[in-house]
Amino acid sequence: MRNTHFPVALGPTDRAQLEQWQSAHGTPQQVALRGRIILEALAGQQNQAIAARLHVSRPTVNLWRKRVRQQGIGQLGEIAPGRGRKPHYDKAKREAIINTTLQTKPQGMTHGSCRLMAEDQNVSKDTVNRLWQMHNIKPHLSRTFKLSRDAKFLEKLTDVVGLYLNPPEKALVLCLDEKSQIQALDRTQPGLPLKKGRCGTMTHDYKRNGTTTLFAALNLLDGKVIGQCHARHRHQEWLKFLRQLDREFPRNLKLHLVMDN
Repeated sequence: MRNTHFPVALGPTDRAQLEQWQSAHGTPQQVALRGRIILEALAGQQNQAIAARLHVSRPTVNLWRKRVRQQGIGQLGEIAPGRGRKPHYDKAKREAIINTTLQTKPQGMTHGSCRLMAEDQNVSKDTVNRLWQMHNIKPHLSRTFKLSRDAKFLEKLTDVVGLYLNPPEKALVLCLDEKSQIQALDRTQPGLPLKKGRCGTMTHDYKRNGTTTLFAALNLLDGKVIGQCHARHRHQEWLKFLRQLDREFPRNLKLHLVMDN
């Protein structure tokens, strides 16, 4: 029996979207193939000709004609229920692997690995790796954080962020911070400059020139950083830096200083 023909009619926006998917490098091959079927159909090609040119079956061409006609081009990336590769492990097993990763550590180690977790759960390392990627779990990475115990922390945070986002009229907001115990290092010999066929070079050893303290202020208006280095880290040096800031800006501006603690 001759297959039913499903004509496809799309607006300019949908047609442009299909062409964009075809030219994009990140489009999945499955979606790209379905998009080519629809573009061929829009050009007036018959099912048999489209199937022969794209190396698919005639029922496949007719199927996607029908779906796009009834539900739009959004169906090109959908996978029908029951299709695709079935999971080798059930949901309970997958959750056990994830929970073990998040809540335990190998004895005497800072974090686990795919192979250790695979041995512990009696699965392959590729299975563990895929689950970690799906849940964006990276045991080898860590970040530091510090929680404030100040009872009015939220109130203070709101004030500071509000000052950043909506500064008062004729006011200048500066974010201040300090960095102490910076090592003042220098190379034991002068470096050689860059020249044709050779990169710039420097000696691998260095000499110590003591430490320095950096006081810095970030101007939120233009991103300019004003900094001073001092040999000592006392309140006298801090006051000297604040007086320098006061001289940097016009007197008709009101300074709002925010310490980054």
